[in-house]
Amino acid sequence: MSEKTIDRKTFLSYLGTGAAALAAASAGLGTLDGKASAASSANHLFGFNTNKVTGFFDPIEPTMEDELVLPKNFKYDVVAAFDDIINPAGEKFGQGADYNAFFPIEGSNTRGLLVTNHEYTNIFAIGPVADSGPTKKQIEQSLYYQGMSVTEVYRDEQGVWKLDPTSKYARRITGFTSFDITGPAKGSATIGNATKAQGTFANCSGGVTLWNTVLSCEENFEELAGQAKLPETHYGWVVEIDPFEASFRKKHTALGRFNHENTAMGIAKDGRVVVYMGDDKKDACVYKFISKGKYNKAIGRSNSALLEEGTLYVANLKSGKWAPVTIEAVKEVLSSDSYKNPYGVSGTKEELLKKFTSQADVVTYCNQAALIVGGTPTDRPEDIEISPFDSTVFICHTNNDIHGNIHGHITRIFENNDDLGSLEFNFEIFAAGGRQSGFSSPDNLAFDSNGNLWVVTDISTSSHNKGVYKSFMNNGLFVIPTSGKSQGQALQFASGPKDSELTGPYFTPDEQTLFISVQHPGEMTTDLNNPTSTWPHRKGDKKARCGVAAISGFKLGL
Repeated sequence: MSEKTIDRKTFLSYLGTGAAALAAASAGLGTLDGKASAASSANHLFGFNTNKVTGFFDPIEPTMEDELVLPKNFKYDVVAAFDDIINPAGEKFGQGADYNAFFPIEGSNTRGLLVTNHEYTNIFAIGPVADSGPTKKQIEQSLYYQGMSVTEVYRDEQGVWKLDPTSKYARRITGFTSFDITGPAKGSATIGNATKAQGTFANCSGGVTLWNTVLSCEENFEELAGQAKLPETHYGWVVEIDPFEASFRKKHTALGRFNHENTAMGIAKDGRVVVYMGDDKKDACVYKFISKGKYNKAIGRSNSALLEEGTLYVANLKSGKWAPVTIEAVKEVLSSDSYKNPYGVSGTKEELLKKFTSQADVVTYCNQAALIVGGTPTDRPEDIEISPFDSTVFICHTNNDIHGNIHGHITRIFENNDDLGSLEFNFEIFAAGGRQSGFSSPDNLAFDSNGNLWVVTDISTSSHNKGVYKSFMNNGLFVIPTSGKSQGQALQFASGPKDSELTGPYFTPDEQTLFISVQHPGEMTTDLNNPTSTWPHRKGDKKARCGVAAISGFKLGL
């Protein structure tokens, strides 16, 4: 390639060329009847038994407005915001709104249950925290306002989306809610012989299972667990809930314990369930779990047992292999006379042999075990999605300033024989953040039913509109078409309010409404009398409230 300057459009045209398989697939979508999604659950955004979004918008420019800015002809309704009453019991919508998933009631596209994760609390929920640390009341407030919300939402006759506070399904799942523990760590000494755990918190992203339950991921759990004097080993797991049945609550230890971002579930060619996961911190690994048993659609939610027994693997990007994260593999590596601690692992060989004596130890201290068996440290692997067109796997590596990866990139994994159950793979850097692409720090990632790639960004709030981040302004939502007249161009669809990031995009089945969370607006506020944001700008309200917006205005057709 010559040394001439490559502009944004030209660069992304190369990206579009690299997406040839997706473009080819999307060109034939007129014959798609939903079968393409049978091998995956690309559940962060569009479904595939639906009409296609066409057209479909005039891109916006980056902004610094304290508003959720959308293209012309689109609008949003705030369906739920921090502290809203969600049910007759008076329970309140949590803070730190993140992942969303919509479940139609009786097949409706205009009424259903919305499951929302709550990642963390800030000054607007618990007030300023003294240098000496949070008070007992503040800790209790954090345990309550984190976790999950199940709300019932509907679109009225005027086309306005609203919360139904009379719902019989609506409820909170908090740091006080009991969960059953499953898998190899259940009842083990490693987690204090526990078979149940109190609560879930630090809930980041998640995923929908093939049997229509929600997997929610506990991410940065350490601080609150310590403040609340709760056993740290009871957190950092993937939890499962059923939106329609409150009694179904599980923590699946077979999926490993680390700073989980999300899950992406698919099916191997032999029928086993595969779950991809990322550990969202610097120099952390990419994982996948393969169940021992096979998926059986006929038994519905009973398939949940598949997440209790199987093999956890970690990606070795240098060898192109998935290494088993098992007690046998850990012991084999540690028993070598030439063993030396890999990057990121501390302790003597003798100490590690003492630490890892069972599979319960391995899943509980998963991040170290993964590095020992050859997992590759990467740059904050956040959202992972499986392409519904060719079974390639896309990973948002958000950034890692330790190694100079300031703007992040998107990695694309090609499993051998296009089989999600394969133990060998190749990969490419599908896209790189930066000036040339118009976005920085990719976080959530999804495909729509036209083969467009949707990317939500996660520039740290303290870096907004500063230094090399100035040109990106507020965090946003971008679309990269892989076919049509705009092929290869990064198009900005939305910009979030001040200090916020947009998270958890999820469409109704008919693709006429997009739910998206506005997380931590006004996060840099230190004085409640002078907030940096007051979104969603409710009359007389001087408080910024995270919440979920329902975006409408999509024109549908073939």
